[in-house]
Amino acid sequence: MRNSTIKFLILIAVLTFASLGFTSKKETNVLKNNIEIHNKSPKLVTVLPIGEAKTEEAPIPYTGNKYLGFKEALAFKESQGNYFVVNTLGYLGKYQFGKGTLEMIGIYNPQAFLHDPKLQEKAFEANASRNKWILRKDIKRSVGKRINGVLITESGILAAAHLAGPGSVKKYLRSGGSQGFADAYGTTVKHYMKKFAGYDVSSIKANKKARVS
Repeated sequence: MRNSTIKFLILIAVLTFASLGFTSKKETNVLKNNIEIHNKSPKLVTVLPIGEAKTEEAPIPYTGNKYLGFKEALAFKESQGNYFVVNTLGYLGKYQFGKGTLEMIGIYNPQAFLHDPKLQEKAFEANASRNKWILRKDIKRSVGKRINGVLITESGILAAAHLAGPGSVKKYLRSGGSQGFADAYGTTVKHYMKKFAGYDVSSIKANKKARVS
């Protein structure tokens, strides 16, 4: 009787060890699938949902107060610095360019643009130069003033022009802020004027004919 009890206990111990020490075929397959999923490369193009701007904004990383800091801060606000983003309205890349703006600076293939980070950086520089030329008189007249409680700076003007286009910024400044602008996500000229104030963008050269070569 004692021997039978010992054998029974040994059998129970062996079965318990086996159940803990080995993974079923199903569990193995699940583990394998999870590894494959996590090791996959991210999709090249993602989508920013409508209403994103209404959520709480993430703090913008600080990379200095000159041109580099300005463009990287603006890029983070536009796309969190992602070159391969297309939003729900069709705006493209790190700086969220519209197709019409791209054509004005000499870019006619949106898909090639989306896949080319160097081209996107050149596009930002060309567009900023063009906007600075269009707004040169308004920059001279308005910098240092306060409109709707916001101190107007050159970098704020150029950031707002990137958001709304230079024409909308002209209207805002020349109307003393009474003619506002908000994009489809609810972001305003005033918001960009305030958020991107105080950067040194003197290295951006005003150029009426700025294009990407």
